[in-house]
Amino acid sequence: MPPLSESEFLALAEQELDRLERAVEDAADAAGADIEINRSGNVMELEFEDGSKIIVNSQAPMQELWVAARAGGFHFRRDGGRWVDTRGGGELFEALSRYLSQQAGVVLTLA
Repeated sequence: MPPLSESEFLALAEQELDRLERAVEDAADAAGADIEINRSGNVMELEFEDGSKIIVNSQAPMQELWVAARAGGFHFRRDGGRWVDTRGGGELFEALSRYLSQQAGVVLTLA
């Protein structure tokens, strides 16, 4: 698959961050978790009750979404209709469900 133009990638990344924001809100509400979501441009910061954070941001030059969590730093690249970890091969929402659960101390499942 040929690389996207920067504007195509940014539109896709923005769409995915919007989808992710809604999914985190829904999962946090369902689990009774307190997660504060802050968005600024292409950066989403998820802050937990203990002060820890998960940061998700788009990297247009690499055409990736980057995730920084207590579990480490991860890069996700678009593969068909999914965002896939460039090292482990896991899907973005599955991976984020694990990272969110670890940091919130309750099971959170992003749908």
